[in-house]
Amino acid sequence: MNFGLTEEQRMVQKMVRDFSQKEVAPIIQEYDRKQEMAPFILPRMGELGILGICIPEKYSGAGMDYISLGLACEELEAVDTTLRVVMSVHTGLCSMTLWQWGSEEQKQKFLVPLARGDKIGAGAFTEPGAGSDFANIQTTGKRDGEDYILNGEKMWISLASNADYALVTVRTQKDTGKSSGELTSFIVDLSTPGVTRGDIHGKLGVRAGSTGWINFQDVRVPVANRIGEEGEGFKVTMSAFDNGRYTVAAGATGLIRAALEASVNYANERKAFGKPIAQHQLIQSKIAHMALNYEAAQLLYLKAGWMKNEGQRNTKETSAAKWFATEKSFEAANEAIQIHGAYGFSDEYNVERYLRNARGAVIYEGSNEIQQLIQASYALGERQDKALRMEMPAYEE
Repeated sequence: MNFGLTEEQRMVQKMVRDFSQKEVAPIIQEYDRKQEMAPFILPRMGELGILGICIPEKYSGAGMDYISLGLACEELEAVDTTLRVVMSVHTGLCSMTLWQWGSEEQKQKFLVPLARGDKIGAGAFTEPGAGSDFANIQTTGKRDGEDYILNGEKMWISLASNADYALVTVRTQKDTGKSSGELTSFIVDLSTPGVTRGDIHGKLGVRAGSTGWINFQDVRVPVANRIGEEGEGFKVTMSAFDNGRYTVAAGATGLIRAALEASVNYANERKAFGKPIAQHQLIQSKIAHMALNYEAAQLLYLKAGWMKNEGQRNTKETSAAKWFATEKSFEAANEAIQIHGAYGFSDEYNVERYLRNARGAVIYEGSNEIQQLIQASYALGERQDKALRMEMPAYEE
């Protein structure tokens, strides 16, 4: 086993760290308060090649490996979760799914501009009545000649107001009891007539980013935009979640690190009972747990990234990494506030934002209750992954 990073991986790590720490960190608190995304972020991430980091060069991506993707997500969320959310939906859910399931024509038409950052992508799956109960999707797609006509609404969609394209899964056959075989996925140009969208305000966290809704009213989508075959939408979407959960796990690891670093700095500066609070054992206990959980979370996502590089199915490992890292990021942020005392309760310090941002990750990309059920089904021998018609490509140097 080789736990070292390659020179290229370290280069990616440094580049993304420099961008997030130098360009975003100084302004993120302002935009979190305004509940707006800083307008330069998406263009700048595209310019730096971050948005297409693991997409092959033949499709205008940076051609880096999946571990580099994880490292990038860790560095981004160490500054703010909104940055990593961009990677989860644009890269993990949309671009990587196109790379895995799309035809060559679809890749040239949609993946190339996404990898360059010329276009922004989103994943539109969740509905008002379909989150964890994904097979309960009610948005419909009815075949009409060389088009499908989409009707329905998607909710809690990250980058809803920013995206040019969305990977959308709908019900294309009559409901015979929430069958997952009745679902089909499409890449939808969100400038198509009949598409309306807007932002959701008043969120607990991830305020410096776009989360919204997308409504489809008699929206015509060409058959050529179908991703995979009709009825494969469940498999396509679950593949997308494998990639999205990987980015969430890596990002949550960065949030643990940020909470740890903030706590160490504050504990060394703040004095109580005549000495820095870092010298008090209960404070040390909190910091020790953060440090341990950071190491464990990082190892979990790096293992999943290595499996992706090797072309191995990683649904189990990615689920475990997402579950552990997001639970521990929320725990770390909560303990960081405790260490900061009353100051942690104010947005004068970043740890208040870390806690609000960390809370969402235990819900989205498959709630952690769902991750527990997934892990139990593997442990009990009730679940075995079957080969997909289109497997995620292994990394090729």
